[in-house]
Amino acid sequence: MAKSKTKAIELIALQCTECKRRNYTTKKNKRNTQGKLEFNKYCKFDRKHTLHRETKIK
Repeated sequence: MAKSKTKAIELIALQCTECKRRNYTTKKNKRNTQGKLEFNKYCKFDRKHTLHRETKIK
């Protein structure tokens, strides 16, 4: 199999906007989605659904 010259899919972390912890990881296709991802997901530290935004994985 041939390798792609550029990586279109990258791993990202989703960070809670209230407690600032990175609770989830997911994959993102950079070609199809240029902006930052935002999801309402469950935060186990706040015990409620909160907005989670895309951040880089260190």
